[in-house]
Amino acid sequence: TAPRPCAYLPGQSERLLFTWASKGTSPELYDYLSIMGFRRSRMVLYRPTCPHCSACLSARIRVDAFSPSKSQRKTVRRNSGLERVISLPEPDSEMFKLFKRYVSARHDGGGMDDMSIQDFKRMTDDSPTRTRVIKYFEHSEEGAERTLVAAALTDILQDGLSMLYSFYDPDRMKNSLGTYMILDHIDIAKENGIKHVYLGYWVPGSKKMDYKRKFGSLEIFVDKAWRDIDEYDGIARERSDELEDRAPTDNL
Repeated sequence: TAPRPCAYLPGQSERLLFTWASKGTSPELYDYLSIMGFRRSRMVLYRPTCPHCSACLSARIRVDAFSPSKSQRKTVRRNSGLERVISLPEPDSEMFKLFKRYVSARHDGGGMDDMSIQDFKRMTDDSPTRTRVIKYFEHSEEGAERTLVAAALTDILQDGLSMLYSFYDPDRMKNSLGTYMILDHIDIAKENGIKHVYLGYWVPGSKKMDYKRKFGSLEIFVDKAWRDIDEYDGIARERSDELEDRAPTDNL
């Protein structure tokens, strides 16, 4: 793509390497590209390839090594009454209204707030692989009515669940529904013997991405390999020291 303003780091520009997928794209190819750091938006697979920046790093959770923190366990208990429903990606009006409320409250002006229901349907329907919508409902005290409070559009890969987009009721911020959906995806992965939960990109220094760092057993794709985030921190410090050593002195 042509350079455009970066959505995560002020003053930076971004470029994306992308390729088109199709309904005939093999699951093996899509899995391979996902493992190599590509993400999906409808039928486009993309990865940042900025000439002067490599801050966007693919992130995933190792399910077998994950242990929730004390605050994450509280989040699970707080949302224990929600009903999880896994279905084919067939958007309805209730789901679209929740999406519009979320985008308006959390990402106003980000380019998705003017999406029509047809655009939303294409976002959920267009997929070269197995995709599911995972919905979360809150039941009334009588149990007769249920309200959709959160949903996630998720691809099912051979080695992981890839969370493409999730949204929730902005009036329930104290419930930490975004965190809860990730924790529940970890549970779904455990239940089905799936190794990873893919979270998209993590950008050091971006406040929007700080929440991903709070999940234990987080791995980052750097130097063509998946590494524990603590190992990445060591690599980043070494590179920073190298740059300082190479920096010109004032008297040169």
